[in-house]
Order: sequence, then C-alpha cells, then structure tokens
Amino acid sequence: MAIYSPFSAKQLLPQEEKLEVQKHKSQLFIGIPKETSYQERRICLTPDAVSSLVSHGHQVMIESGAGVNSSYSDKDYSEAGAEVTNDTAKVFSCPIILKVEPPTLQEIAMMNHEAILISAIQLKTQKKDFFEALSTKKITALAFEFIKDDDGSYPAVKSLSEIAGTASVLIAAELMINNNDGKGLLFGNITGVPPTEVVILGAGTVAEYAVRTALSLGANVKVFDNSITKLRRLQNTLNQRIFTSTIHDKALLKALRRCDVAIGAMRGKNRTPIVVSETMVEHMKKGAVIVDVSIDTGGCFETSEVTTHERPTFIKNNVIHYCVPNIPSRYSKTASISISNIISPILIHIAEDGGIESAIRCNKGLKNGIYNYHGILTNKPIADWFNLEHRDINLLVF
Repeated sequence: MAIYSPFSAKQLLPQEEKLEVQKHKSQLFIGIPKETSYQERRICLTPDAVSSLVSHGHQVMIESGAGVNSSYSDKDYSEAGAEVTNDTAKVFSCPIILKVEPPTLQEIAMMNHEAILISAIQLKTQKKDFFEALSTKKITALAFEFIKDDDGSYPAVKSLSEIAGTASVLIAAELMINNNDGKGLLFGNITGVPPTEVVILGAGTVAEYAVRTALSLGANVKVFDNSITKLRRLQNTLNQRIFTSTIHDKALLKALRRCDVAIGAMRGKNRTPIVVSETMVEHMKKGAVIVDVSIDTGGCFETSEVTTHERPTFIKNNVIHYCVPNIPSRYSKTASISISNIISPILIHIAEDGGIESAIRCNKGLKNGIYNYHGILTNKPIADWFNLEHRDINLLVF
C-alpha cells in the first residue's frame, strides 16, 4: 500500500540552509554647499553632527561660509573633522549632496551622474525643468518633507512647524510694542491689566505651539478649525480646556473684533483656504497684529501679501500684517539644530544599512522620502502636478 506524502521527491532532498545576509556598512562622502536661495540662512548639519559622522568613518566636505548665517564658523566645522573648501564645484561633485533648499538648475549641472540629493523640495516653488534636470543626471533625490517616522508622522515638517508656531507669538509680541504702528501693549497678563486676546486659525502643529506659547505668557486664546477631531486632539494635548470653535463667519468676526493678535496656521491640499475676508479685517482693532504663517501656501487672510525678512510688515486697514513665508529661517541656528537632529541619524542609518539602496529597502519611512530614483520620478502627486510620467518605487525597489 502506497504511503501518501505531502512533499515531492525534490522537497525531501537535503536543502541549502538560507542564512540572513549580513549588512555591510558603507562609508559616506557628504558635500554641504552654501545656501544661495533668497533669505535662506539655515544649514543641514551642525558641527556636532559633523563630528558624529566623522567619528563613524564618514567624510564631510563643506563650502566655506556655509554655516556663517547660523552662527557656525569654518573653524567650527574644520575642528569637527570636515574639509572646508572655497571650491563650489568640488563640493557639488561629492556623491551625496546635502542642502536645506532644493538646488538650482545651475547647481544640478555641477552634480555628478547617479549622485544622491537630500534636501527640501518645496513643491509650490518648483518648475517642470527641475525634475527633468534630475532625470537627465539620473539623480536619486530625497525630500525632507516626505520622510516618515515610525508613527507615520513627518518629523522634519513637524519640527519646523513647532518653530513657526512658537515664533509667531514672539513676533506678534514684538510688533505690539512698536511705537509707530503697535499699540504699546505687553503680550501677556499683568495684574490689573486685561490679558492679550489671541485668535488662532487652525489646529495643527503650528497652532498647537502657538497656543502653548501664548498661554504660557498669560494670553486668552481662541482656536478655530473646521475639524472637530483636530480641535479635540489639541484640547487633549494641551491638557487644559481652551475656547475652540468650528469656523462660522459670525463667531469668527466677533472674536476678531476683540482680539489683539490673529495667527493664521491653516493648511490645504493645494492653496490654503481664505477664511478671513477683507471686510472682517476692517472690523479689527486699530493696531492689531496679523501673523499669517500659512502665507507660503497662499495665506488664510484675504489681505495677506508676501513680505520678506528685511521688510516683514505692512499696514492695511489699520492692522499690522506680518507675512514672511520662511519664519524658521529667522531663527536660523535653532532651525539648523532641529534639521540636523533629524538628518544626522538618517545618514548614519543609511551607512549602517550599506548605502541608500539597502536603506530604502529596510526603512519604509525613508523610502517614502524618495521622489526621484536614479532619474525616474517616483512620486505620483508630483507627476500629476507637472504632467510627468512616474513609476511606483515599490516596483523598482523590493
């Protein structure tokens, strides 16, 4: 009688044992050029981060003066183990280029074929020829904004949003004391003096840190957002009850009439929705302050217009407007440390995984940051935005 076996004759033969292939650490050669974008004062790596990378056996080349606007000298980087050079082309010839702002077309031209670019992408300011230039050079590009953490959040975006939220209140406090335009008020709550009234539009990370800062100074805060979930999360995160409301014209206008400071901290998929009309601004107090943090995506006040760090404010309808798109750059050293804290561990992990190819196989969050893989566009929203062809990175890397 034949005995049935669930295995074939071939499967019953001795098989080779499959062992895990050990990862081989790779050495990174990182180039950090000087930022040339208007008003950009930050740098991706601090001297301490460079020292850590060098101690792990990596090389860092930095363009002379790249850290000056963040209060880091060439000597600081040299003592940390970096090679400092005045040759811009030499820096861009490094296998890995690290920048805060995305490179210009001229800078991409200086990069080697198959180089790796790690920078912000700032999609709203890009043009189609930027991605075509990356494709021609077969560059693998990774964007800070797209990198995900283990919990699904975006650490770089969140970190810079924390700075922008805190800074928005500090900026408003400065503008309130301006003898020419401001009302001469101290931001806060002094005995016998009515507290500062603050209206915040939005309930995300920027709003959360603006609320924290305003409350710590003793202000009365009112938060408006159309997402009850976000408002509830904000209440729970703050661990105290504050005034929250969905956005209704009548309630919002009532709050704006009484407030001393209004902060715009809203975001949209494309353009930020305008929730405060010019008519509402006309009803605000004379000398009140508007800080529109969301101006980089259009702004949520109808009266907002883009300003610069050199000329940050204008007055419209007797209200002071502050509408600088890149607020974290105002606090360049703090922002640089914050970015460095995110980027330096990523670089070390890339090296320990054996290079960028192995790293994006092992790390889904890092893979999410890739938008150009060896010249192939892999980000669908970018492809749709610029009418370009793209490939799913999961079909290229597996």
